[in-house]
Amino acid sequence: MTTLRFTGGTVVGADGCWPGAELTVADGRIAALVPLGAGESGGIDLRGGWLMPGFVDTQVNGGGGVLFNDETSVDGIRAIAAAHAAFGTTALLPTLISDNPDRVALAMAASDAAIAAGVDGAIGVHIEGPVLNPARKGIHDAARFRPLDDELLAILTRPHRGTVMVTLAPEQVEPRRIAALVAAGVRVSAGHSEATHAQAVAAFDAGLTGVTHLFNAMPAMRQREPGLVGAALDDPRPWCGLIVDGVHVAPAVLRVALRARPAERMMLVTDAMPSVGAADKDFVLQGRRIRVRDGMCVHEDGTLAGADLDMAAAVARTVGSLGIEPARAAAMASTNPAAFLGRGQERGAIATGLRADLAQLDAAFGPVATWIGGRPISDR
Repeated sequence: MTTLRFTGGTVVGADGCWPGAELTVADGRIAALVPLGAGESGGIDLRGGWLMPGFVDTQVNGGGGVLFNDETSVDGIRAIAAAHAAFGTTALLPTLISDNPDRVALAMAASDAAIAAGVDGAIGVHIEGPVLNPARKGIHDAARFRPLDDELLAILTRPHRGTVMVTLAPEQVEPRRIAALVAAGVRVSAGHSEATHAQAVAAFDAGLTGVTHLFNAMPAMRQREPGLVGAALDDPRPWCGLIVDGVHVAPAVLRVALRARPAERMMLVTDAMPSVGAADKDFVLQGRRIRVRDGMCVHEDGTLAGADLDMAAAVARTVGSLGIEPARAAAMASTNPAAFLGRGQERGAIATGLRADLAQLDAAFGPVATWIGGRPISDR
C-alpha cells in the first residue's frame, strides 16, 4: 500500500471539495480516503492549487509529435498517451481520422495490444469516420468515406479489450445498424453530420449516446429546423463533447449550451493533434500540411484541423472563459467522459474504490503532476 497526502490547496472529491486529503492506494485503487481540514500540513503541498481526478479524453488524434493515423501501433499509442499525461490526462481514446477498413482494423488491433501491454492511459479506441457526411467533412478526406456496410460493421463489432467509440453521421446509417453497434458494446456518437432533428432523435432511440464536438462540423440550429444541435440541446440522453479552446466555438455559445443541458451530460474533449507536447508544432495529415499558429491547427484553405489543446488548458478555459466552477469543470474533464464510456465504476472521480488516477494543477490550472494507479508518471 502507498499513502498519498495532499495539503495546502483544494482536493476535488466525489462528494465535495476539501483543503486536503490523504489517500491510501492499493493495487492501483483508492482503498481509503480521509478528507483533511484547513491548516493541515505534510505530504505534497498543492501551493494553493488543485488536485482533480485524472482527465479522461475521448478524442485524441495525436500528441508528442505523433499522429495516430501514421503511427497506428502500440508505440504510437504509448507516445501519444505519455504526451497527454504531462497535462493531467490519465485515460484516453487514440482517435483514427477517417480511413479505409484495413486501417480501422489496424487501429483496433493496436489498441487491443496497447491495453494488453499495460500502456498507461490506454483504455480503447475512437474511430471517427469514415461513415460521415461529405457536406460536413471538415479536415477529413471525403475520398475515404464509405457506408456502414457488412465489412465495416464486422470490424467495428469484433470483441475488443477496451472501449470502442465510433463517430458517424446518423443520416448516413439505418437506425438498425446503429442498434447493432450498440448491441456489440460500441459507444456510438454523432458527428460530421447534416442530420435533421428527426434523424438525430431516431439515432438516440437506436442507442446512439454521444455527440462529437458539438457545434463543429454540423449545421447551426435554426428556428424551424433544429437539426443535430437542437436535438442534442433538447434531449437529455446524449453526452456532448465540447472543444473549449477559444477557437472552435465562441464562449457565449458554450455558456448557452452549458445552461441548456444536464451538467453531467457535458464533457470536455481536446480533439488534440500531434502538436500537443511537441516542439515542432506543424504536421502532415494524410498528405496535407497543417500549420499551427496561435493555438490553431489550420490547413492552407483555412479549414481547422483538430486542436492544439491539452485537457489542463481546456479546464482552465472552462473556468476562466465560461465562468464554470472548478469542481464542475473537473467533472466535465473526468467524471462525465468516464460515465459516457461506461467506466464510471472504475475511474473519473477521487473516491474510495476507484482508480487512483490524479491530476495536480497549480492555482491557475496549469499542469503540475500526474498519477496513474497511484504511480507518479509526470512531474513538472
